[in-house]
Amino acid sequence: MTDPQTVLTERVQQALAHAFGAEHADADPLIRPSQFADFQANVAMSLAKRLRRAPREVAEAIRAELSDFPGTVEVSGPGFLNITLDDGWIAVEAQRMLADPRLGVGTVTPTQTVVIDYSAPNAAKEMHVGHLRTTIVGDALARLHEHVGNTVVRQNHLGDWGTPFGMLIEHLLDIGEEAAVGQLEAGMGTEFYQAARVKFDGDEAFKQRARVRVTTLQSGDPETLRLWHVFMDATVRYFNKVYGRLGVTLTDADIAGESMYNPMLERTCADLEASGTAELSEGALCVFPPGFTGSDDKPLPLIIRKSDGGYGYATTDMAAIRYRVHDLKAARILYVVGADQALHFRMVFAAARQAGWLPDEVSAEHVQIGMMLGKDGRRFKTRSGESIKLTDLLDEAVERATAAIADRGYDAATQAEIARAVGMGAVKYADLSVSHDSEYVFDFDRMLGFTGNTGPYMQYATARIRSIFRKAGMEPAEAQGAITPGEPAERALSLHLLGFGELVSQVTAQSEPHRLCAFLFETASLFSTFYEQCPVLRSDVAPEVRASRLALCALTLRTLETGLDLLGVPVPERM
Repeated sequence: MTDPQTVLTERVQQALAHAFGAEHADADPLIRPSQFADFQANVAMSLAKRLRRAPREVAEAIRAELSDFPGTVEVSGPGFLNITLDDGWIAVEAQRMLADPRLGVGTVTPTQTVVIDYSAPNAAKEMHVGHLRTTIVGDALARLHEHVGNTVVRQNHLGDWGTPFGMLIEHLLDIGEEAAVGQLEAGMGTEFYQAARVKFDGDEAFKQRARVRVTTLQSGDPETLRLWHVFMDATVRYFNKVYGRLGVTLTDADIAGESMYNPMLERTCADLEASGTAELSEGALCVFPPGFTGSDDKPLPLIIRKSDGGYGYATTDMAAIRYRVHDLKAARILYVVGADQALHFRMVFAAARQAGWLPDEVSAEHVQIGMMLGKDGRRFKTRSGESIKLTDLLDEAVERATAAIADRGYDAATQAEIARAVGMGAVKYADLSVSHDSEYVFDFDRMLGFTGNTGPYMQYATARIRSIFRKAGMEPAEAQGAITPGEPAERALSLHLLGFGELVSQVTAQSEPHRLCAFLFETASLFSTFYEQCPVLRSDVAPEVRASRLALCALTLRTLETGLDLLGVPVPERM
């Protein structure tokens, strides 16, 4: 099947070439959905000035070249082209989509290796709500890229190295390995860190032990590394519990923390200095990428090695870029990281290009993640001002979902299963349905609502379609009747579904999962109208009409379920 808007773009561009010459064939036809027809093309308005002709005259010339078009083309107003597709064309394309296992989603050519850096919690702290968006958005992008055929390399850039690990390892020794592992596996990383910090700030002997431990860790002392592994293994087991609850596809094989790059940092600095990309400035080794200045109008440095010889985030990020381009063979690198790191990543990308480590043919993009706010419009925190534990938030989501479906008569096991799916789906969909770079208000009441563009509404839409097939005594896959959209609501739903394949391609290319959410919400809304206006199983419905509507129900269900799966949103069988 073919996306209607893509077909129209190609046909109008052919008409432009025939009417006005090949040099106009690449003009944007400016095709948009219209309330007066299926689509409206506004190219005549923009092209008229260049052609020195009246817009309506240009529109008439284009219309004349579309005489064999599968539908009607009318000129309205000063030069708008109103385009209505033929019902037969829509029916044929909808049938092709029903028969297509991929629902019109093509695979990219050529395929690329896409490295996606996301989640990246700090191993020395608890996972909190700040990690939620980077994890969910990054995982959706990974799913989308794999679906269109790209090779995806997930990179969970854990904060698992550095000076804090001296005091963390010493605290582990003080309380014993078994007790430490128990705390870390239970998600008490923040409490563990805080206890170590109190001792570091108040006990001089502990501080000295911690500093010595940092040295032995960095020098590769076997016993210190064993203790570090005890700490990290317990922490990762906890992270995996959270990922499992969220349905996130990250595994241990995707961990590429700061520790992985530690052996590369000395060479990173040496190579940057040897090539002349980095220079000493006030004792620190810095890169001054062009175009970046501070408030004093002086060049802004990207510090690669501190004046005390220590390394920072920039050092690791430069090493990571070189590794991802040279070793992983990345054609595209996506960094799903908070928007507050925008300047840092712009400078790192510029410095990497300056060094020749990020060639022009490789794309490095910061997928900026906006802040999560509370209802008061401030950063989402507890009343005491602390970051909210992610597990606490997920627990509350499930508890609220359980209450929302408590009166539906399910047994305890079924109710628990549905509540988990609804709770996780609500949290994930709320995140994904807004543009990733925008701030959004975390509001349980809204995100768990069964109306509007919410996860539960989308899940309920799929459950309602499944209930139709249970009443019909058949599986959705068995609905293979000829789709003949005779009523306006049938036609509108069918036409909308045809845009799914192109939409998924655009969402993947542009890293905009919120647009897929918008498409799915529109799908569910159109289906609701169809369901109200076009009886499916009523006894007075003709057999061929029933078969057509069941086939359209099946196509809608597959589209919704496929789209939600690409977003990582679970879909329960019943609601």
